[in-house]
Amino acid sequence: MKANVFAICVVVCGVLSVSPCISVGQEGNAGSKLEVHVKYSGTGPVDDKHKIYVALWDSPDFANKDMVPSAVQATSSKDGTVTFDDVTKTPVYVSTAYDPSGQWDAQSAPPDGSSLGLYGKTPGTPAPIDLKRGRKTAIDLAFDDSVKMKGGKATPQQR
Repeated sequence: MKANVFAICVVVCGVLSVSPCISVGQEGNAGSKLEVHVKYSGTGPVDDKHKIYVALWDSPDFANKDMVPSAVQATSSKDGTVTFDDVTKTPVYVSTAYDPSGQWDAQSAPPDGSSLGLYGKTPGTPAPIDLKRGRKTAIDLAFDDSVKMKGGKATPQQR
């Protein structure tokens, strides 16, 4: 199961970092909002330079394929919230990557030491988030330093 988590995190970070952001896009669910409350309990500082990037995906296949996230937003707080407005696709999926270097802008591969997170009830499996037309849906996504980038790959950390 841990290998599955790490494989997903590698794909998430690779795609998140090298793909440009595009708008969310399937008609039929216009006006929906997704509020993602991120809680990072890792050891790194989170501030205006060391941000947490939250990626929105319109397919669970992002964990296994090179895909472009629907949108990416950042928070500069360990206990922060981002809101994706006017999401038109449902269900959606969410992942996170923390920037320990203070120089990453989510336009390239995450630097070594980046902590990774994934919204899901089963470790390593992205959970669908069903949105209601014209309404706000809120989720909590907690992550820590248990999976980090090392040598361009998601790597479990020894405890």
